[in-house]
Amino acid sequence: MNPMKTVLFALMLALTMQVNAQTRVLVFSKTAAFRHSSIEVAKLALLKIGSENNIKIDTTESTAVFTEEGLKKYSAVVFLSTTGDVLNNFEQAVFERYIQAGGGYVGIHAATDCEYTWPWYGKLSGAYFKSHPSQQKAKLIINDNTHPSTAHLPAIWERFDEWYNF
Repeated sequence: MNPMKTVLFALMLALTMQVNAQTRVLVFSKTAAFRHSSIEVAKLALLKIGSENNIKIDTTESTAVFTEEGLKKYSAVVFLSTTGDVLNNFEQAVFERYIQAGGGYVGIHAATDCEYTWPWYGKLSGAYFKSHPSQQKAKLIINDNTHPSTAHLPAIWERFDEWYNF
């Protein structure tokens, strides 16, 4: 399986384990800084994975959906390589309430490269992007091969990628 598909599948699997049968997920990919060329391919991959798993996927780069009414129909919101300051203060407050009410969040790739002046988001995403060296090969040691997100991986997974510093 393609490594990108493996990661996306693991993310979608984690989401489906936490939501009901009629799952609807918002994929948000607005960028206000660097734009990754992988965004369009990733959107297509998520749409395909959603279709194959009875998950309705909506994609947008518009912040108009970041209202109480707009977000309540989604089981989760995926920040797909979002960069820069993408939400205003009102939209940030709505998203915080959405998460606090039990909504899900998945950050893919550059999702940590946005909203640097919003400390709550930094805590949600776990860290802020600092930098990355040139792409290089790494060996990842799989410590838990019983979890659905890693069960299909070898004990040592070698991967050529862009490794982030936080």
